[in-house]
Amino acid sequence: MRRSIDDQPISHAGLLEDDGPPDVSWAVGISDDYDDATPRVVLTVEEVGKAGTGLVIHLDPVAARRLRSALRDALRELGEKTEDAVPAIVSHEEG
Repeated sequence: MRRSIDDQPISHAGLLEDDGPPDVSWAVGISDDYDDATPRVVLTVEEVGKAGTGLVIHLDPVAARRLRSALRDALRELGEKTEDAVPAIVSHEEG
């Protein structure tokens, strides 16, 4: 099983005065294509326009929850209101 959950290209244009970091894209999916057939969250980060050259992280549920917690904590540090239960986002594919 493989399923794409969400993805988002991010432009860094205007972030820094010089060229700054390259534009990147992240994608989140799930997969159970492993020797132990255990489903995992798959996080891919790669430079825009260079598909297949990025980093792919295979997260078990414990690691995925830790990442989710770290992102929530970072948002709180920025002054963003966070919820313990995040509402479902309508997929751009359904739209």
